[in-house]
Amino acid sequence: MDKQQITRLKLSFDEIVHTTEDGVEYWLARELQIVLGYARWENFVNAIDKAKISCQTSGIAVDECFRDITKTSPMPHGGVKSVTDIMLTRYACYLIAQNGDSSKEEIAFAQTYFAVQTRKQELLEKRLADLNRLQLREQLKTSEKRLSQNIYERGVDEKGFGRIRSKGDEALFGGYTTEDMKRRYGVKSGPLADHLPPVTVAAKNLATEMTNLNIEGNDLHGESSITNEHIQNNSSVRTMLGQRGIKPENLPPAEDIKKVERRLKSEEKRIAGSSDRLPEKKTNT
Repeated sequence: MDKQQITRLKLSFDEIVHTTEDGVEYWLARELQIVLGYARWENFVNAIDKAKISCQTSGIAVDECFRDITKTSPMPHGGVKSVTDIMLTRYACYLIAQNGDSSKEEIAFAQTYFAVQTRKQELLEKRLADLNRLQLREQLKTSEKRLSQNIYERGVDEKGFGRIRSKGDEALFGGYTTEDMKRRYGVKSGPLADHLPPVTVAAKNLATEMTNLNIEGNDLHGESSITNEHIQNNSSVRTMLGQRGIKPENLPPAEDIKKVERRLKSEEKRIAGSSDRLPEKKTNT
Protein backbone atom coordinates (compact mmCIF):
# COMPACT_ATOMS: atom_id res chain seq x y z
CA MET A 1 0.00 0.00 0.00
CA ASP A 2 1.65 3.22 -1.16
CA LYS A 3 1.38 6.73 0.30
CA GLN A 4 -1.28 7.83 -2.17
CA GLN A 5 -3.50 4.88 -1.22
CA ILE A 6 -2.98 5.62 2.47
CA THR A 7 -3.87 9.30 1.95
CA ARG A 8 -6.99 8.40 -0.04
CA LEU A 9 -8.21 5.90 2.53
CA LYS A 10 -7.43 8.23 5.43
CA LEU A 11 -9.57 10.97 3.89
CA SER A 12 -12.43 8.51 3.38
CA PHE A 13 -12.36 7.45 7.02
CA ASP A 14 -11.89 11.00 8.34
CA GLU A 15 -14.97 12.20 6.45
CA ILE A 16 -17.37 9.87 8.25
CA VAL A 17 -16.37 10.60 11.87
CA HIS A 18 -19.21 11.89 14.09
CA THR A 19 -19.08 13.29 17.63
CA THR A 20 -21.65 13.03 20.41
CA GLU A 21 -22.66 15.99 22.59
CA ASP A 22 -20.20 14.62 25.17
CA GLY A 23 -17.34 14.74 22.65
CA VAL A 24 -17.16 11.00 22.02
CA GLU A 25 -16.11 10.05 18.48
CA TYR A 26 -18.31 7.49 16.76
CA TRP A 27 -18.95 6.04 13.33
CA LEU A 28 -22.19 4.82 11.73
CA ALA A 29 -22.13 1.24 10.49
CA ARG A 30 -23.82 1.96 7.16
CA GLU A 31 -21.25 4.64 6.35
CA LEU A 32 -18.39 2.44 7.54
CA GLN A 33 -19.70 -0.38 5.38
CA ILE A 34 -19.07 1.68 2.27
CA VAL A 35 -15.52 2.79 3.08
CA LEU A 36 -14.61 -0.78 4.09
CA GLY A 37 -15.59 -1.98 0.63
CA TYR A 38 -18.65 -4.06 1.54
CA ALA A 39 -21.38 -4.02 -1.12
CA ARG A 40 -24.00 -5.91 0.92
CA TRP A 41 -25.20 -4.92 4.37
CA GLU A 42 -25.88 -8.58 5.23
CA ASN A 43 -22.20 -9.47 4.73
CA PHE A 44 -21.09 -6.51 6.81
CA VAL A 45 -23.43 -7.49 9.63
CA ASN A 46 -21.59 -10.82 9.86
CA ALA A 47 -18.36 -8.95 10.63
CA ILE A 48 -20.20 -6.78 13.17
CA ASP A 49 -21.63 -9.83 14.94
CA LYS A 50 -18.16 -11.38 15.22
CA ALA A 51 -16.82 -8.06 16.52
CA LYS A 52 -19.50 -7.99 19.23
CA ILE A 53 -18.40 -11.43 20.40
CA SER A 54 -14.78 -10.22 20.52
CA CYS A 55 -15.88 -7.17 22.50
CA GLN A 56 -17.72 -9.31 25.03
CA THR A 57 -14.73 -11.63 25.30
CA SER A 58 -12.49 -8.67 26.11
CA GLY A 59 -14.69 -7.85 29.12
CA ILE A 60 -16.29 -4.70 27.73
CA ALA A 61 -20.07 -4.28 27.63
CA VAL A 62 -21.22 -4.53 24.02
CA ASP A 63 -23.72 -1.67 24.44
CA GLU A 64 -20.89 0.68 25.39
CA CYS A 65 -19.30 0.20 21.96
CA PHE A 66 -22.18 -0.86 19.69
CA ARG A 67 -25.49 1.03 19.89
CA ASP A 68 -28.48 0.11 17.71
CA ILE A 69 -30.32 3.16 16.40
CA THR A 70 -33.12 3.92 13.94
CA LYS A 71 -32.99 6.83 11.54
CA THR A 72 -35.21 8.02 8.71
CA SER A 73 -34.29 7.99 5.05
CA PRO A 74 -36.15 9.92 2.29
CA MET A 75 -38.00 7.88 -0.35
CA PRO A 76 -37.55 8.64 -4.09
CA HIS A 77 -41.19 9.70 -4.54
CA GLY A 78 -41.71 11.44 -1.23
CA GLY A 79 -42.16 10.26 2.32
CA VAL A 80 -39.60 8.61 4.54
CA LYS A 81 -38.74 5.12 5.75
CA SER A 82 -37.08 3.90 8.93
CA VAL A 83 -33.59 2.41 8.57
CA THR A 84 -31.69 0.56 11.28
CA ASP A 85 -28.07 1.54 11.89
CA ILE A 86 -25.41 1.09 14.57
CA MET A 87 -23.32 3.68 16.38
CA LEU A 88 -19.76 2.39 16.73
CA THR A 89 -16.91 3.55 18.94
CA ARG A 90 -13.32 3.49 17.74
CA TYR A 91 -12.79 0.17 19.51
CA ALA A 92 -15.90 -1.30 17.88
CA CYS A 93 -14.61 -0.24 14.45
CA TYR A 94 -11.23 -1.77 15.24
CA LEU A 95 -12.87 -5.09 16.19
CA ILE A 96 -14.93 -5.05 12.99
CA ALA A 97 -11.75 -4.54 10.97
CA GLN A 98 -10.09 -7.40 12.86
CA ASN A 99 -13.01 -9.66 11.93
CA GLY A 100 -13.44 -8.37 8.39
CA ASP A 101 -12.34 -9.67 5.01
CA SER A 102 -8.54 -9.41 5.23
CA SER A 103 -8.22 -9.56 1.44
CA LYS A 104 -9.65 -6.02 1.21
CA GLU A 105 -7.05 -3.25 1.35
CA GLU A 106 -9.64 -1.12 3.17
CA ILE A 107 -9.73 -3.66 6.00
CA ALA A 108 -5.94 -3.70 6.38
CA PHE A 109 -5.93 0.08 6.53
CA ALA A 110 -8.84 0.19 9.00
CA GLN A 111 -7.02 -2.08 11.44
CA THR A 112 -4.31 0.55 11.63
CA TYR A 113 -6.53 3.63 11.38
CA PHE A 114 -8.58 2.66 14.43
CA ALA A 115 -5.53 1.44 16.35
CA VAL A 116 -3.57 4.70 16.01
CA GLN A 117 -5.29 7.23 18.24
CA THR A 118 -3.92 10.40 16.65
CA ARG A 119 -4.44 9.17 13.07
CA LYS A 120 -1.39 11.16 11.93
CA GLN A 121 -0.31 10.15 8.43
CA GLU A 122 3.25 9.23 9.43
CA LEU A 123 2.05 7.01 12.29
CA LEU A 124 -0.41 5.27 9.99
CA GLU A 125 2.34 4.66 7.44
CA LYS A 126 4.72 3.33 10.12
CA ARG A 127 2.20 0.90 11.55
CA LEU A 128 1.12 -0.33 8.11
CA ALA A 129 4.78 -0.91 7.26
CA ASP A 130 5.24 -2.88 10.50
CA LEU A 131 2.16 -4.99 9.75
CA ASN A 132 3.35 -5.62 6.21
CA ARG A 133 6.78 -6.74 7.41
CA LEU A 134 5.20 -9.02 10.01
CA GLN A 135 2.96 -10.55 7.35
CA LEU A 136 5.93 -11.14 5.02
CA ARG A 137 7.86 -12.82 7.83
CA GLU A 138 4.92 -15.13 8.57
CA GLN A 139 4.68 -16.04 4.88
CA LEU A 140 8.37 -16.97 4.87
CA LYS A 141 7.90 -19.13 7.97
CA THR A 142 5.05 -20.95 6.23
CA SER A 143 6.98 -21.56 3.01
CA GLU A 144 10.08 -22.77 4.93
CA LYS A 145 7.93 -25.09 7.02
CA ARG A 146 6.53 -26.52 3.79
CA LEU A 147 10.07 -26.89 2.43
CA SER A 148 11.15 -28.71 5.58
CA GLN A 149 8.24 -31.11 5.23
CA ASN A 150 8.89 -31.63 1.53
CA ILE A 151 12.56 -32.52 1.94
CA TYR A 152 11.90 -34.72 5.01
CA GLU A 153 9.45 -36.75 2.92
CA ARG A 154 12.19 -37.10 0.29
CA GLY A 155 14.94 -38.53 2.46
CA VAL A 156 16.60 -35.40 3.90
CA ASP A 157 16.94 -34.92 7.68
CA GLU A 158 16.86 -31.70 9.73
CA LYS A 159 20.59 -31.06 9.37
CA GLY A 160 20.22 -31.46 5.64
CA PHE A 161 17.44 -28.89 5.64
CA GLY A 162 19.80 -26.47 7.40
CA ARG A 163 22.48 -27.04 4.79
CA ILE A 164 20.01 -26.54 1.92
CA ARG A 165 18.69 -23.32 3.36
CA SER A 166 22.24 -22.05 4.01
CA LYS A 167 23.24 -22.76 0.39
CA GLY A 168 20.19 -20.85 -0.74
CA ASP A 169 21.21 -17.86 1.37
CA GLU A 170 24.72 -17.98 -0.06
CA ALA A 171 23.28 -17.78 -3.57
CA LEU A 172 20.89 -14.95 -2.67
CA PHE A 173 23.51 -12.88 -0.83
CA GLY A 174 26.23 -13.08 -3.50
CA GLY A 175 28.49 -15.59 -1.74
CA TYR A 176 27.85 -14.48 1.84
CA THR A 177 26.67 -17.35 4.04
CA THR A 178 23.92 -17.10 6.63
CA GLU A 179 26.54 -16.69 9.36
CA ASP A 180 28.36 -14.04 7.29
CA MET A 181 25.14 -12.02 7.03
CA LYS A 182 24.46 -12.40 10.75
CA ARG A 183 27.88 -10.91 11.46
CA ARG A 184 27.27 -8.07 8.97
CA TYR A 185 23.96 -7.30 10.67
CA GLY A 186 25.25 -7.82 14.21
CA VAL A 187 22.75 -10.61 14.90
CA LYS A 188 23.77 -12.37 18.10
CA SER A 189 20.97 -14.92 18.22
CA GLY A 190 17.80 -15.95 16.44
CA PRO A 191 17.05 -16.36 12.72
CA LEU A 192 18.67 -14.03 10.19
CA ALA A 193 15.23 -13.47 8.59
CA ASP A 194 14.06 -11.68 11.75
CA HIS A 195 16.45 -8.84 10.87
CA LEU A 196 16.05 -8.69 7.10
CA PRO A 197 14.33 -5.76 5.36
CA PRO A 198 10.96 -6.51 3.70
CA VAL A 199 12.30 -6.80 0.14
CA THR A 200 14.83 -9.45 1.21
CA VAL A 201 12.23 -11.41 3.17
CA ALA A 202 9.95 -11.34 0.12
CA ALA A 203 12.88 -12.47 -2.07
CA LYS A 204 13.66 -15.41 0.23
CA ASN A 205 10.00 -16.36 0.28
CA LEU A 206 9.74 -16.29 -3.52
CA ALA A 207 12.82 -18.48 -3.94
CA THR A 208 11.56 -20.92 -1.30
CA GLU A 209 8.12 -21.17 -2.91
CA MET A 210 9.77 -21.81 -6.29
CA THR A 211 11.78 -24.62 -4.71
CA ASN A 212 8.66 -26.11 -3.14
CA LEU A 213 6.82 -25.96 -6.46
CA ASN A 214 9.59 -27.72 -8.36
CA ILE A 215 10.24 -30.31 -5.65
CA GLU A 216 6.59 -31.30 -5.76
CA GLY A 217 6.12 -30.91 -9.50
CA ASN A 218 9.30 -32.74 -10.50
CA ASP A 219 9.28 -35.13 -7.54
CA LEU A 220 12.85 -34.32 -6.57
CA HIS A 221 14.56 -36.58 -4.02
CA GLY A 222 17.79 -36.41 -2.05
CA GLU A 223 19.79 -33.54 -0.62
CA SER A 224 21.94 -32.98 -3.70
CA SER A 225 19.14 -32.43 -6.22
CA ILE A 226 17.09 -30.31 -3.84
CA THR A 227 20.13 -28.21 -2.93
CA ASN A 228 20.83 -27.54 -6.61
CA GLU A 229 17.20 -26.56 -7.14
CA HIS A 230 17.23 -24.16 -4.19
CA ILE A 231 20.53 -22.58 -5.28
CA GLN A 232 19.20 -22.00 -8.80
CA ASN A 233 16.01 -20.38 -7.52
CA ASN A 234 17.85 -18.06 -5.14
CA SER A 235 20.31 -17.18 -7.91
CA SER A 236 17.40 -16.35 -10.23
CA VAL A 237 15.80 -14.10 -7.63
CA ARG A 238 19.15 -12.40 -7.02
CA THR A 239 19.51 -11.75 -10.75
CA MET A 240 16.04 -10.21 -10.84
CA LEU A 241 16.89 -7.93 -7.91
CA GLY A 242 20.21 -7.03 -9.51
CA GLN A 243 18.41 -5.85 -12.65
CA ARG A 244 16.72 -3.26 -10.44
CA GLY A 245 19.98 -2.25 -8.79
CA ILE A 246 19.34 -4.17 -5.56
CA LYS A 247 22.02 -6.23 -3.83
CA PRO A 248 20.49 -7.92 -0.75
CA GLU A 249 23.81 -8.14 1.11
CA ASN A 250 24.20 -4.34 0.94
CA LEU A 251 20.76 -3.46 2.30
CA PRO A 252 20.69 -2.20 5.91
CA PRO A 253 19.22 -4.50 8.57
CA ALA A 254 15.71 -3.96 9.84
CA GLU A 255 14.53 -3.81 13.43
CA ASP A 256 14.26 -7.22 15.11
CA ILE A 257 10.85 -8.55 14.06
CA LYS A 258 10.21 -9.75 17.61
CA LYS A 259 10.41 -6.15 18.85
CA VAL A 260 8.00 -5.09 16.11
CA GLU A 261 5.58 -7.84 17.10
CA ARG A 262 5.74 -6.88 20.78
CA ARG A 263 5.14 -3.22 19.92
CA LEU A 264 2.09 -4.02 17.81
CA LYS A 265 0.62 -6.26 20.50
CA SER A 266 1.24 -3.58 23.12
CA GLU A 267 -0.57 -1.03 20.96
CA GLU A 268 -3.52 -3.37 20.56
CA LYS A 269 -3.82 -3.83 24.31
CA ARG A 270 -4.00 -0.06 24.74
CA ILE A 271 -6.85 0.29 22.25
CA ALA A 272 -9.51 -1.24 24.50
CA GLY A 273 -8.35 0.64 27.58
CA SER A 274 -8.14 4.05 25.94
CA SER A 275 -11.22 3.85 23.73
CA ASP A 276 -14.16 6.10 24.66
CA ARG A 277 -17.50 4.52 25.48
CA LEU A 278 -20.84 5.60 24.12
CA PRO A 279 -22.91 7.60 26.65
CA GLU A 280 -25.66 5.78 28.47
CA LYS A 281 -28.98 5.51 26.69
CA LYS A 282 -31.37 8.30 27.56
CA THR A 283 -34.60 7.04 29.03
CA ASN A 284 -37.92 8.77 28.57
CA THR A 285 -39.58 9.89 31.83
